[in-house]
Amino acid sequence: MKGPVKDRSYKVLFLVFHGFSEHNGISKKIRGQINGLKSAGVDVRLCYYSVERDGSRVWRVEDDILVDFGKGLIAKIRKRIDYKAISEYVQQNKFSLVYIRSDHNANPFTLHMVKKMRLSGAKVLMEIPTFPYDQEYVSLRMRLELLIDRLFRKNVAKQLNAFVTFSDAQTIFGQQAICISNGIDFSNIPVRRPTERAGTRTVHLLGVAEIHYWHGFDRLIHGLGIFKQAHPDCQIIFHLVGQFSGERERIAITEPIEFYGLQPNVILHGPLWGEDLDAIFDLADFAIGSLGRHRSGIQVIKTLKNREYAARGIPFIYSESDADFDIQPYIVKASPDESPIDIAQILDFLENEKFDPLRIRTSILYLSWAEQMKRLLQEI
Repeated sequence: MKGPVKDRSYKVLFLVFHGFSEHNGISKKIRGQINGLKSAGVDVRLCYYSVERDGSRVWRVEDDILVDFGKGLIAKIRKRIDYKAISEYVQQNKFSLVYIRSDHNANPFTLHMVKKMRLSGAKVLMEIPTFPYDQEYVSLRMRLELLIDRLFRKNVAKQLNAFVTFSDAQTIFGQQAICISNGIDFSNIPVRRPTERAGTRTVHLLGVAEIHYWHGFDRLIHGLGIFKQAHPDCQIIFHLVGQFSGERERIAITEPIEFYGLQPNVILHGPLWGEDLDAIFDLADFAIGSLGRHRSGIQVIKTLKNREYAARGIPFIYSESDADFDIQPYIVKASPDESPIDIAQILDFLENEKFDPLRIRTSILYLSWAEQMKRLLQEI
């Protein structure tokens, strides 16, 4: 086997430009990636930005403060331009690899940091969680923020050894790309135990996400509204778990609920985690993945959400292309457009197909973060 597998002398710095939340999906993903690297036997250290309880802005390596910028406006500015402590830490500790999670923040300062890291002898990879991403910047303020990244990202790309992508792109900004799948930390995701229900059959649909417009849950609600008009006594409940990322997303969901009179059929739970989240997965019959990736110009992507649903052992629907699931028998593919979702198709699918949760989960064991990060190490 090629690569530094089971070699504790191979040191990796995992660099993230933000902090962590106990129940945030991105935080869980990063922890899973780090555990996957550790399972390959390499020495991994996490470097991340944090705002302390007293308001101090710091960079940490694991539990230790690497640099403290203090508080106030100057600290905010230094956080965005001063990466000297990080590049010096890489040089002093002789890292073999620096793995950077992109924050779409290519600029002269991150460019200089990457150059310093490469001079130390480290290989530098940059993960772009979603590619392409320009279409996600919709407001004028967001586009102005993206402008700096667009000016400098090709220069940053030249300094990297490669990008890491969950798309099928072979090159990104002129630099080669390593394609892997979003992975799963199975130890943190229990398989569902479907709830036994007696009496009238109510179908429970479930969507779980920090709700963005590209999730397209409004397509499901429009489809449910149309279905209810034809079947006023329908026993279908859509559980939407998560917080709205913005006012546009809230309006896109609440307006069709009011228009079709779906208040009894759509439950907005807000964020759930732990046993509460497990319980709602046990209740649900079918899950709703992304239905609007086309809105941000994406056709091919290997979303974390699809993998989480499969790890839970629940059938689901999505509209993008995902090679890990497109031919699986437990998924329904929606068209990548603005048409309302065909609820009758979902009901027919559930009536005619029965899937054991454990069998669904077993079908994606190769998508563990341990396997995906081992594959990455072999690539480099």
